[in-house]
Amino acid sequence: MHQRARMTLFPLKLYPLEYLIPTKASISEVFSLTPFRVSGPLFVQIMHKSSGGRPKKKIYHRVHDLDRVMELQKKPSLILQLKTIIQSQKNHSLLLRDLEKEVGIVQKWNFMTVIEKYPSIFHVSGGNRTPLLLKLTEKAKKIAAEETNARILMEPILVKKLRKLLMMSMDCQVPLEKIEFIESELGLPRDFKEILIPKYPEFFSVKDINGRAFLILETWDSSLGTTAREEKLAYEGISKFGGCQDKATISKDGNFSGPFAFRLSFPAGFRPNMNYLKGVQQWQKMSFPSPYLNGRRFELGDPKARKRAVAVLHELLGLTMEKRMSSAQLDAFRAEYQLPCKLLFCLVKHNGIFYITNKGAKSTVFLKEAYDGSNLIEKCPLVMFNDKFIGLSGRRDLNSCNGMPSSQIST
Repeated sequence: MHQRARMTLFPLKLYPLEYLIPTKASISEVFSLTPFRVSGPLFVQIMHKSSGGRPKKKIYHRVHDLDRVMELQKKPSLILQLKTIIQSQKNHSLLLRDLEKEVGIVQKWNFMTVIEKYPSIFHVSGGNRTPLLLKLTEKAKKIAAEETNARILMEPILVKKLRKLLMMSMDCQVPLEKIEFIESELGLPRDFKEILIPKYPEFFSVKDINGRAFLILETWDSSLGTTAREEKLAYEGISKFGGCQDKATISKDGNFSGPFAFRLSFPAGFRPNMNYLKGVQQWQKMSFPSPYLNGRRFELGDPKARKRAVAVLHELLGLTMEKRMSSAQLDAFRAEYQLPCKLLFCLVKHNGIFYITNKGAKSTVFLKEAYDGSNLIEKCPLVMFNDKFIGLSGRRDLNSCNGMPSSQIST
């Protein structure tokens, strides 16, 4: 008798993940069904093949330090957004009555709270018969002026990131609208289409394909076809053809010293048995094609191709400023990078590499190795500028760390 798939709501554990998922729902669609701002296990609604019995409960272990990142970013995000709005106005000032036009009636009150709470950053003048005018304080203006230099330092970094994004794509081209979708995560200025792209015709062009604008890679550079993971291994002295640890040694944390290994960080509370760890080591040792090779060359069901998909996700997240993207943003690039159809479950299965949080207004995917607790380890010039500006609020540097010096960061 044909068994009907039924919808089951239950906490989802990280390992092992061998479910048959008869759905093509995106991560964002799945997570839009989850309860937000809860402190317990993360609940995910999925399609589960009924076997006539009660499904075993699966728990997705939270990483509270990364959940905390999203909580800590709420106010800074509003501060930076309001700064940008003010600077975009004539004379760098905004009539307070016009704030609603800029952000909407709902968000207006969140911004009003920020204005009232941080007088060291925002100054309101006027009153009585004079319209209330919002400006940055003199100290905030002085620091805001440093953004120009940060943007100058960012330009070569952004050009490199865009070239790598295009090189990883199936046809070395990506719809321009999808680049715009992640422009903030990459650190691109809002006018990058008019200013940055035309400045480098030897690297980029924009062409209309079937009524849709695409960003096209003009020249291939083999020197850019090395992933951040490979660069880190080279820095640590692990070559592409050697450097593996003793085969008899089974790492209790899943980490393995080899040219095809990923850095793993299992969640607190997970206690893998020896059989699981042996499986992890086999996976860590398995070779796989470079993310910069065309994905059409590989069978999607091949274990090496599946591991390559993990490497593509790792590289995509690594190209962002803060090593994270919303689930909807990752979903948007499914076709261009031949990402798994069951993308959510790929991320969940490889929880030692990725972490999905539903804290905040939308679910977010983190590259775990990029953080030390709640602190981003490597920071680009724009992130460092943002930290300095947010410092005016009296809050601790949200991304402070004892990582690499700025000269070695995100280049």
